[in-house]
Amino acid sequence: MRVFARVAVGLVLVLLLVAAAVAMNTWRQSSRQMVVTPAPALAFDESAAARRLGEAVAIRSISFSPAFPPATEEFRKLHALLEASFPRTHAALKRETVGGLSLLYTWPGTDTGAKPAMLMAHQDVVPIAPGTEGDWTVLPFSGEIHDGFVWGRGAWDAKGNLMAIMEAVELLVGQGFRPRQTLYLAFGHDEELGGRNGAAAIAQLLASRGVRLDFVLDEGLLITHGVLKGLDRPLALIGVAEKGFLTLELTATGEPGHSSMPPPQTVIGSLSGALARLEADPAPAELTEVTRATLATIAPEMPPLNRAMMSNLWLFGPLVRRELEKSASSNALLRTTAALTFVQAGEKENVLPGRAQALVNYRMLPGDTAAAVIERARRLVGPDIRVEARAGASEASPVSPLTSAGYRAIERSIREVFPDTVVAPGLMVGGTDARHMLALSDNVYRFAPVRARPQDLARFHGTNERVSVANYAEMVRFFHRLIGNLDAVANAR
Repeated sequence: MRVFARVAVGLVLVLLLVAAAVAMNTWRQSSRQMVVTPAPALAFDESAAARRLGEAVAIRSISFSPAFPPATEEFRKLHALLEASFPRTHAALKRETVGGLSLLYTWPGTDTGAKPAMLMAHQDVVPIAPGTEGDWTVLPFSGEIHDGFVWGRGAWDAKGNLMAIMEAVELLVGQGFRPRQTLYLAFGHDEELGGRNGAAAIAQLLASRGVRLDFVLDEGLLITHGVLKGLDRPLALIGVAEKGFLTLELTATGEPGHSSMPPPQTVIGSLSGALARLEADPAPAELTEVTRATLATIAPEMPPLNRAMMSNLWLFGPLVRRELEKSASSNALLRTTAALTFVQAGEKENVLPGRAQALVNYRMLPGDTAAAVIERARRLVGPDIRVEARAGASEASPVSPLTSAGYRAIERSIREVFPDTVVAPGLMVGGTDARHMLALSDNVYRFAPVRARPQDLARFHGTNERVSVANYAEMVRFFHRLIGNLDAVANAR
């Protein structure tokens, strides 16, 4: 009994020590939110700005696939619209056409010794899924303003950003403002196809001129509300890293023949089994450096229980990881994902095909590599399936610092324009043109000042893409503040 009592006392003491450590560590995690004064009102014609966005949305600058030529005339219509809509900008900034249809604007700074900065967006949009045109509330390329929203493909991704940047610059030029550091505006024309002829060409041009960028901001993570369980305030995530991109082509081959005499396993059956093995054995989940930084920044803003768990990942890490795995969006933050996106086999119902093919798209966590993914895929599918990497792969980006002047300017601008918003670093799970600028800057960020609730996320590349007129005005204000804040943050260093 005495031994049992001593063990029980020891366990109680251990539990008390653990509880004390958890409580102390939770208490020590004070808010990491930048304290700022909300930005003063910026007067401009919001309705006219929304109409200009609608006009840009109505232009069908669609990227179909690398096999299709770009819609040259549509892009030229967009270029003409920009020139007509923003005359002051075109008088003050130099505009160059790069890679055939991409645009590079240069706004000379007053300090020729300061590193330049870059704001990015893309002109092209994805097509409408065939057969879904009638599901839209308004025609997808109408650019109509209806019920307080600008509707149409590109309103969100990413003509909203492009036009908001131009609106902000037009206002600043009209106010007589000149940036301290030279500012580049880079608008690629083939981001939806990988950006190899657009943003990559702009990066090569600037590299040939010896340009080194202080920081880059491209489209990316959003301002969400109601997406993160337990947080009752909007959450703005600034993408400090981007997952890698790799598509593997899986092929099974065999003898074609008549369907009345099938072999024990057809090429379709062989390939199907391989795909099932890939899905059944996903890459392991891990709390990466970026995800840990996200959780640490958000933790002080959460209710007590969530705050305690997120502040003590040394103890609750497995529980937090399991909770994040329940949602597709947060699960993508934890692991290299594999998505089965294409399957093709057979031509006739009574003919055994001699070939079956599938595409598997991977998005790789920082720290993972294309070589490791390929090796793992080959091991899982077995020797009878040929595995080849398609062109266009890119490794995961480095993690950009949270201490740079660029990050602080983005953070400050969000907090000034969206005062009740929690700001944190995050991981961009999709691909952006920003990856082409990694050789020009160590400070590459991905953020779009677009508000979204859970039900809005399906609009991305989906049906009824839209942005509210009120939110679009906030987007203009954000870029207006950001350009002004570059000088303020630099002077505070």
